Amino acid sequence: MRLYFLSATLLVLAACSREAERVYTVDELVADEALLSRIVAECRNNPGELGNTPNCQNAAAADFRARLERM
Repeated sequence: MRLYFLSATLLVLAACSREAERVYTVDELVADEALLSRIVAECRNNPGELGNTPNCQNAAAADFRARLERM
């Protein structure tokens, strides 16, 4: 019975966890300016929570690359 309760609890917790966010590559972000702008805006709006996420780091690199290409 104890094992059943533990298994049920773990199943409920797993079902309630957030779905993993897709990580975009730098090349994908450079190619899609709207997506890049959205992610950069989200990262700048909440840098404490999102600043070290892979998408924010890739967006910063893509933004830098896009600015260099426009020069």
